[in-house]
Amino acid sequence: MTDTSHSFFRPERTLINACGIIVLTSLFYYFGASLRLINALSVFWPLNAVMAGVFARYAFLNRAHYYLLCYATMLVYDAMTTSWGMASLAINFSNMLFILIFATLMQRDRRRAAADDDEPLHVGKLFLYCLCAALACSLTGSVASIGIDNYKLWPLFADWFSEQFSTGVLVLPWILTLHLPRKKVELTAEQSLPFIAVVASVGCSVLIGGAGSLAFPLAALIWCAMRYSLPVTCLVMLMTGVAEIVLVGNSAIQFNTAAPLETAQLFSARLGIAIMALCPLMVSTSVASINALMRQLSHRANYDYLTGALSRSGLLDTLNKPPYANTQFRTLAVMLIDIDYFKGINDTHGHDCGDAVLTAFGERLLRTVGAKGLVGRMGGEEFVVVCPNLTFSEGRGVAEQIRRRIAREAFCWGDTTLSVTVSIGMSHQACLQEGVLDSFTQLLPVADQHLYLSKKSGRDRVTASSVPDSETAKIITDSL
Repeated sequence: MTDTSHSFFRPERTLINACGIIVLTSLFYYFGASLRLINALSVFWPLNAVMAGVFARYAFLNRAHYYLLCYATMLVYDAMTTSWGMASLAINFSNMLFILIFATLMQRDRRRAAADDDEPLHVGKLFLYCLCAALACSLTGSVASIGIDNYKLWPLFADWFSEQFSTGVLVLPWILTLHLPRKKVELTAEQSLPFIAVVASVGCSVLIGGAGSLAFPLAALIWCAMRYSLPVTCLVMLMTGVAEIVLVGNSAIQFNTAAPLETAQLFSARLGIAIMALCPLMVSTSVASINALMRQLSHRANYDYLTGALSRSGLLDTLNKPPYANTQFRTLAVMLIDIDYFKGINDTHGHDCGDAVLTAFGERLLRTVGAKGLVGRMGGEEFVVVCPNLTFSEGRGVAEQIRRRIAREAFCWGDTTLSVTVSIGMSHQACLQEGVLDSFTQLLPVADQHLYLSKKSGRDRVTASSVPDSETAKIITDSL
């Protein structure tokens, strides 16, 4: 489902939703009408695609009264600015057909797949739905426009269809993927190079002209698709397509083509731009899918799926990256934690019960440590906690807090209540250089020795020491 918490349109705001539909319809109707070349035909008509995207994105807007409000706004605008009379009913009904068909098809898919905004855009379906909506809209609109000008049916249909289809392919991906940035965006000179290349290529199209000039931005657009996010790529694609259509419509980009079917130059231009626009979009969605897969694989490699703690390799990788790798920390505390008599839990209650205990234990350990440090699972029932910038007493306090919480809160498995305790060994020392990986490597065997002492002394206890460098080396040697 679409997240509406930060959206203008919300299910409970009926009046505001209605006002928004009126404003958007009027705004984009005005924009399209200002680009009219002949009577009812515009060089670029964004209204249908924009409103189709809005209705497709927000399921709660798919109500008869909202559609009727959009249609009525179109009729009122025509009544105030044109003299089409009853023909306006059919022309604007064709606009509504595009909106209704595309939004209905998209909402049907969303209900079937329970899709969300993070799911990559399905380019094939977008292409098909734009095609169906454009065909229905163009058939109705071209027939309704015959009485307004002297054009024959086929040229009218060609102009309507090429405009509706190209605009849908350009506008709808951006509308459907648009969202607020999840983190602060910092644009560098290097990141702006793909967009600069797009602008330069459009400029070359104007200077050079010819039938191939429309394809000049294709390489730069694919570059954008490889470097930018999907929403940004869709926006650049939209801006480029609109610029080229307007430039062709105003003869800034000139090329001579034969028109055996009595179609205008805009017919071939729009179709060419629509097909060109699909190329970077497909690349961008592929990259988005690959990136999502890589994030999942990275998460699985770096985190233990059962407990949510870092895996052994994930912990070492985290300690080897900023901020742990290049920051001067004052101290480091390393705690090794072992669940007491865990083998007995598996033997008595089964491995499913043992897994449930590990899962609950991992959740409690992560909550207890919180932002004070990192939690990793070393294997089996053994865990490690790494806390920089804690004094010895603070580190021991965290260890005692972990021990008391585990002992105090029983674990439930079906009708069985299990009391679990942990043994903890903690080592602590000052950090004399940037990064904590070397200190962690030195302190881990010391913590292991202290863990052994906790178990030997009766379990359910913490054994800790703050070790100078010279004593650390001695303890490591003794443990070997």
